[in-house]
Amino acid sequence: MTLTRQQSNLEHALVLETARVTEAAALAASRFVGMGDKHAVDDAGTQAMRDVLNEMDIQGEVVIGEGEMDEAPMLYIGEQLGHGQYQVDIAVDPVEGTEVTANGLPNGLAVIALSEKGGLMKAPDCYMEKLVVPPPAAGRVHLDWPVEANIAALAQALSRKPGDLLISILDRERHAELIARVRRAGARVNLITSGDVISSLAVGVRGTGIHALMGLGGAPEGVITAAAMKCLGAEIQGRLIAENDEQRERFKLMGVEEGRVYKTEELAPGKQIVFSGTGITHGELLSGVRRFGGGARTHTLVMGYATRVVRFIDSVHLEDDGARVTVRV
Repeated sequence: MTLTRQQSNLEHALVLETARVTEAAALAASRFVGMGDKHAVDDAGTQAMRDVLNEMDIQGEVVIGEGEMDEAPMLYIGEQLGHGQYQVDIAVDPVEGTEVTANGLPNGLAVIALSEKGGLMKAPDCYMEKLVVPPPAAGRVHLDWPVEANIAALAQALSRKPGDLLISILDRERHAELIARVRRAGARVNLITSGDVISSLAVGVRGTGIHALMGLGGAPEGVITAAAMKCLGAEIQGRLIAENDEQRERFKLMGVEEGRVYKTEELAPGKQIVFSGTGITHGELLSGVRRFGGGARTHTLVMGYATRVVRFIDSVHLEDDGARVTVRV
């Protein structure tokens, strides 16, 4: 892929600044880890994310956010952010897993994706049936196929036996049949309490021991996941699920189709995409915020699609005046 100057400039200008956005959100939310107040966690992460976005060299519009304008202070759909030159669409989840973060459980995450205008699908707030697979299996599975067929295809693509595979599925009653079918197909199940973005990232990065994600989750999170999978060369397939006629009308207004299988390129069609995720609590892929006297340490995954760069950033933040720390691995 040949980069235009504009493509290269956008990603070079924004990729490290985008990491700063999720770092700020994670640092703010981390002060409420284990306190049992999910609203405090979300409010802190959201405000910190908004503050940094408003400092950036962007003219940004939130296309995936936390509700409509009357639900402020969340980062609402349609909110305008920044004061600069780069026109971007923004997909945010300031704290993915507010409840697990509030309770000090694993895999709390601050996450954001940016693209050029029109580069991220404007997904309704509904369920999405998802199938996420790593790069070797991209194009070799399909959401329309039976679970058993996808397990077999995934095993073949990864040169493994079904019993070697570990499939992440949200631990919900609605997934009882899916879980049973995955197990009957010979694969093992990794039940997750929340956080299908971070679980999808674990699929896309080799060495985590997670080989796919299956099941129903939020459609907005599916778009954020698509941005990450595109950067990683992995794949997400998603099908929007309407629960009532009101949602079906919403689909029509937004120009999306119920029952259609959307693939990575349709969920995140942009040619310039920046993704960043910072751990708030510890997980398989990212360490959580580690606090010390006067500061904290963060662990971030940030990626650019056009520039083809994946960075893991380990940062030490000296927050208090006069804070000192001995940096160690």
